[in-house]
Amino acid sequence: MTPLGTPIDLVQPCRLAFGRGTAGEAGRWLARQGSRRPMVVTDTFNAARVACLDLPGEPVVWGELAGEPTTDDLARVVVAAETAGVDAVVGFGGGSAMDLAKLVAVLVRSGQSFSEVVGPEKVAGKVLPLVQVPTTAGTGSEVGTRALVTDVAAAAKSAVQSRHMLADLAVVDPDLALGMPRAITVATGVDALAHCVEAFTNRKAHPVVDIYALEGIRLVGHWLARAANDGHDPEARAGMALASLYGGYCLGPVNTAGGHAVSYPLGARYHVAHGAANALIFPHVLAFNAPAVPERTAAVLEALGLPVSAEPETVFAAAHDWCLRLGCEMRMSAFGVPAADLPAMAGEAHAIRRLLDNNPRDLTETDILSIYRAAF
Repeated sequence: MTPLGTPIDLVQPCRLAFGRGTAGEAGRWLARQGSRRPMVVTDTFNAARVACLDLPGEPVVWGELAGEPTTDDLARVVVAAETAGVDAVVGFGGGSAMDLAKLVAVLVRSGQSFSEVVGPEKVAGKVLPLVQVPTTAGTGSEVGTRALVTDVAAAAKSAVQSRHMLADLAVVDPDLALGMPRAITVATGVDALAHCVEAFTNRKAHPVVDIYALEGIRLVGHWLARAANDGHDPEARAGMALASLYGGYCLGPVNTAGGHAVSYPLGARYHVAHGAANALIFPHVLAFNAPAVPERTAAVLEALGLPVSAEPETVFAAAHDWCLRLGCEMRMSAFGVPAADLPAMAGEAHAIRRLLDNNPRDLTETDILSIYRAAF
C-alpha cells in the first residue's frame, strides 16, 4: 500500500448538495447560471419525473437510455443536444445516464469525436455546464471524472477520463431512490461496495482515500440489507447514498482493480447489469487477493459485520453467503453465458490493464478463467 506522505491529487465537484429534498437545487443552480434550455440525459423511467429538478426555461428531456450506454446512444444524444441548442446538461439517473451526460458536456459542438477522447485527459475542454443528480446508490459517478461506454463494434467497454467531465454541481437526494426495487437496490449497493473494497485493497491505496473506502464499506454493511428489505426506508436510503458517494470519491485518485476488470465482459458481451456482474465476481476476487493483503481483507469483512479472516476459503464463504442472503444471483450460467465463451472472456478481461495493474495480486489469464469456471 502507498506510504504516508506519498503525493495524491483529489479532484471533486466545487459544490455538493447532499440530503433529503435537495433535488430542486439542480434547477435553482442552473437558473442562477442563466440557463434557459438545459438538457436532461436520463433513462426511460426517470424521464417521467424530471419535474422534481425544478429546471428553468424550456428543458429538453432525452430519456431514450434503456441500459448501459453504448456508442450508438452517445451518437444519438449528442445529435439531439446539438439540434436543440441546449445550454447546460443534467445527468439524472444511475451511472449510465450520468456517464452519458459527462460526454455530452464535453463533446457537443467540440469538434472532437468519441474515439478521439478515449483514454486519460484527451478531452479539449468542457463546452456546457454539468449537473449530476443520481437516483440510485451505486456508481458514485456524480463526483467522478470517468465515463464508460460500450463500443458496439468492438463489444467492449471504452473509458474516457478527464477533469473537464467533473460536475459543476452534484446533487445527492436519497429520497430519489425511495421505492427502488430490491434487485436494483442490491445490485447498485454491491457496486458501491466494490468501488470501496477495490480501492482499499488496491496497489495504489492511499491513507487519504482509505477513510472514504473503509467508511463506505461499513455503511454498506449496515444499511444495504435494510434498504433492500424496505424500499421506502429513508434512513437506509440516505446511508446507501452516502456509501455510494464515498465510493465515487475512491474512484478518482485510486480507482478499481481486478473485480471490475473480471466483471466487465459480462456486461459488454451479455448485457449483465454492472452491479449484478460485480456481485457475482466480488467474493472470488476478494478471496483471491486475500494472501496479498490479509490485514485489509480482514478489515473489509469486519466492516461488513462478517467473521474476520484472511484465509481465502473462509473469506470466500463469508462474502459469497453475504451476497446470497441479499438475493444476488451468483451463477454465471443463470445469465445465459455459454461455457464455451469463458476462455475468450478471460482474454478480454486480462487485457484491461488500466484496472488489473492496480490489483494487489497478479491475475493471470489462467486465474481469471479459473474464477469464471468457479462462478459458472
